[in-house]
Amino acid sequence: MTAATALAAEPKRWRDLRKRFLSALVLGPTALACIWLGSEPWTMLVAVAAALLSWEWVHLCGYRTRALPGLAVPVAVFAAGTLAVVEHPHAALLLLLALWVVAWWTADRGRDKRGQSAGWLAAGVLYIGLAGIALIELRHDNVAGEVNVLFLFLVVWASDIGAYLAGRLFGGPKLAAAVSPNKTWSGAVGGLAAAMLVGAATAMVLAPDGLARAAAVAAILGVFSQGGDLLESWIKRRFDVKDSSALIPGHGGLLDRLDGVLAAAPVAALLALALGQGQPLWQ
Repeated sequence: MTAATALAAEPKRWRDLRKRFLSALVLGPTALACIWLGSEPWTMLVAVAAALLSWEWVHLCGYRTRALPGLAVPVAVFAAGTLAVVEHPHAALLLLLALWVVAWWTADRGRDKRGQSAGWLAAGVLYIGLAGIALIELRHDNVAGEVNVLFLFLVVWASDIGAYLAGRLFGGPKLAAAVSPNKTWSGAVGGLAAAMLVGAATAMVLAPDGLARAAAVAAILGVFSQGGDLLESWIKRRFDVKDSSALIPGHGGLLDRLDGVLAAAPVAALLALALGQGQPLWQ
């Protein structure tokens, strides 16, 4: 590659940096404010996000949310979320699974407008619903809810930013070229390192005990976050679309911005359940 070619390629390497920065500038402070204000504002934010995510998913599958079967996705997610809010998480999970089974058997008989199996529509009930229940349950712990949700989001954001910067700076072998051509092994390592560093730093500020465990938990969440990013890329390839929607003008959809959270949140909730009420994820 000549020097002129390298200089011409340099701006393309960072062409989506502005998009990422602007979306983070809107979504980040909103999430942090609701985490700090308490479980009720946080639940309202999760409800709005789940509604928008359901709308995106249904349209991605070629249906409309104004009529069945597309309407079943937001209704199922909302019903499960309501049970989680009234402190019945196990009932919420059972309802979610039951509705998913029903939706799968009824929807899988047809094909959507892109020729995909309509069972994809039913998959959205679990994809969005599980993450929504997890985020509600995490914050509803009155003792450790705030720090646990904050830890989750800071780690996911660090993983995303670290992977982006390391991948653009160092390049190298592709991580999964068939799924996402832009992702590299250097980006994956950079994202993992950033997640561990931010996880340890967050624990040092919020609850100084167990820094090594905080780094380990952050590494697990970081791996799932990157896995969620790859999953979202694979889904968009299956539907042959660049973005999940045009919900955020010029920036894609909410699924594009929250793919890591959707994958990491259920893992964090399971860990919190295993530790018990009032325990930070790293203790």
